Amino acid sequence: MTRHSHFLIALAIVLAMPLFMRSGSLASEVLIYALAAMGCNLLLGYTGLLSFGQGIFFGLGSYTIALLLTRWPLPMPLALLAAIAMGALGAAIIGSIAIRQRGTYFVMLTLAFAQMFYFIAYSLPGLTGGDNGLLDVPRPSLSVAGQTLWPLATPWQYYGFVAALFLVAFWLLRRVCDSIFGRTLLAVRDNEERAAAVGYNLRLLKLQAFVISGAVTGLAGALHAMMTGIAPLSNVEYHTSEMIIVMTVIGGTSNLLASLLGAAFYVLLGDWLSTLWPRWLLLLGVVLMVVSLGLQRGLWGLGENLWALVRHKKNKPDATAEPTESNPVERSGGLV
Repeated sequence: MTRHSHFLIALAIVLAMPLFMRSGSLASEVLIYALAAMGCNLLLGYTGLLSFGQGIFFGLGSYTIALLLTRWPLPMPLALLAAIAMGALGAAIIGSIAIRQRGTYFVMLTLAFAQMFYFIAYSLPGLTGGDNGLLDVPRPSLSVAGQTLWPLATPWQYYGFVAALFLVAFWLLRRVCDSIFGRTLLAVRDNEERAAAVGYNLRLLKLQAFVISGAVTGLAGALHAMMTGIAPLSNVEYHTSEMIIVMTVIGGTSNLLASLLGAAFYVLLGDWLSTLWPRWLLLLGVVLMVVSLGLQRGLWGLGENLWALVRHKKNKPDATAEPTESNPVERSGGLV
């Protein structure tokens, strides 16, 4: 499928969600976590880097916009840009150290950074609110020169704003992945030694992927804080990183549209299971085990397999069809 077809499918999903979902906040949550999953997919699916530091960038975006909208009031668009920049800066610092190692040691470094950042945030209540987080994060309307361009008072109005940002980010990331840079990341993922022998600067490529991933994840964290009205400490826990990774794997790696499917599956399934049983995470764990054992390519891979099966059945000749006059071989049962 082409880049344009992927974008049209994403646009169709975004437009269809208000028709099938009653909660605007839940719909916004799906797109926010889809943004975070796309940032993770750029690292895991395209670069082959399993990072447990995504929660750091998510939390940086949340804290940045919360501080800029409450303590140092800035216009909301500028606060969003600052959250994106802070996520990118945090990714640049962490990535420059983590990419010095590979494999298990790389994963351990990102996990160590996640734990360290959590305890730093916990130990600075004057800045981050500590265990309580930063409360009363406003959701100002998008305005220019005092004129309101886009009100964000209701959940569905905010969903429209999140949907617009999601589509812009999706289009930009698709261009990145389809560019020479994106193809080079795939080469690094598939065979680092050969990519290095060709002459590619592996550290620079990985660092650039880290920065882009951090920027997108920082945007997701900022939008989440505006949606909930709080920048909680839980946003920087390593459990947030685990959740983002699970969404990415469930949807399918090396495909940005699959990240949207994975986020929707995780968020909507979790919301439904929570109404059935207080310990719904046990049920979610069973579902995740089934996905891990039977769907190694994620939901996107399952959809591709089903589509290939349907096309195979459609193109398969019918053995019970009557022989036609134009084919004497069929009428005679074969060559004599």
